[in-house]
Amino acid sequence: MNELNLKGNWNVIKGKLKQQYADLTDDDLTYIEGKEDELFGRLQKKTGKAKEELIEEIKKW
Repeated sequence: MNELNLKGNWNVIKGKLKQQYADLTDDDLTYIEGKEDELFGRLQKKTGKAKEELIEEIKKW
């Protein structure tokens, strides 16, 4: 996922992730520029999905 695209649409993406995965918290979804790997690590841990699966899901939104 393009960093700029992720950053620009993050609030929308965050809302959709919260709808899809109710156990995600604001802390889980904290986006810090340059630390995308940490973000995806937290998402992988909570959702049980691979990074590539999460990226494909986010791209659909």
